[in-house]
Amino acid sequence: MKQLWYAVCLLTGSLPYSIHAPAQTSASGALLAQMSQASQTLDYEYAYVLVSTLGVDSLRYRHVVSDKQRLAQLLQMDGPRREIVQRNGEISYFEPGLEAFTLQGDHIVDSLPSIVYANFERLAHFYDFIPVGRARITDRLCEVVRVVARDGTQFSYIVWIDIATKLPLRADLLDRDGEALEQFRVIAFNVDKQVENSTAGLEKVTLPPQLALPASATDNFDWRVNWLPAGVSEASRSRRTLPSINEPIEARLYTDGLFSFSVNVGQANTATNSGNGECLIRTGRRTIHTEQRGNREITVVGELPPATAKHIADGVVFQAQP
Repeated sequence: MKQLWYAVCLLTGSLPYSIHAPAQTSASGALLAQMSQASQTLDYEYAYVLVSTLGVDSLRYRHVVSDKQRLAQLLQMDGPRREIVQRNGEISYFEPGLEAFTLQGDHIVDSLPSIVYANFERLAHFYDFIPVGRARITDRLCEVVRVVARDGTQFSYIVWIDIATKLPLRADLLDRDGEALEQFRVIAFNVDKQVENSTAGLEKVTLPPQLALPASATDNFDWRVNWLPAGVSEASRSRRTLPSINEPIEARLYTDGLFSFSVNVGQANTATNSGNGECLIRTGRRTIHTEQRGNREITVVGELPPATAKHIADGVVFQAQP
């Protein structure tokens, strides 16, 4: 199981199959693209809750684009002060008891729905964008859109988009049975240039140094994945040796632009396992599926339904196999 926990460290939600044709959802696709554009260009502040199987978090998010730079701040409102700050392409993490660090990135991904930043022109080849109607959220009239994978192998979203600003005010992540796994819900928000005053201090704050990631090799692996959900492609690969294990772990990171997961292969622990075995852990949007095949251990971890994760793991083929 050692590869399982390593796979968790490597990673930094579907309604039933839809029969709607892409041509019928082009207007909804354009609306989703406007949502993404507004989220990355407007000056605004959110007070929102994130509800998941792990509990309820209360957060505040501020976003400002000035002539000089792009600034954002995500703050956990309850409990210990946990803060994430973005300044252009640098994202810094501050948490009590831990040394602050900085990563490179285009936007803050923590506690914000990934669908907000998706490339909907690309997703249109594999997902249906289905208009649902209108509803009120935070006393604002919204257009409601479902985003559903056509092959039925992925999770899905329902998004409430403010008609006036095009900002997302609610996003529900659903499993393949339509049950909610996670909900992003704005309680109050403000779209105004005055938000810039609240983030003025971020322009001059000294950010912590960038986190030094362990060196990785990207040689060819002796295994491949024979089956992937529609639209999924390999984003990166790495081979790393964990100090605590002293054995190499090979990993491929995959994404369809909305959901991401990794496939990890390493040596099985023959002292605690024998023969072939499987293990499944699911926590909200995260699924970890591990299976042993001979002296190898395969772990699929990420934003996948359990059946899809198992299908991917079953499709891993080693060169020594026929």
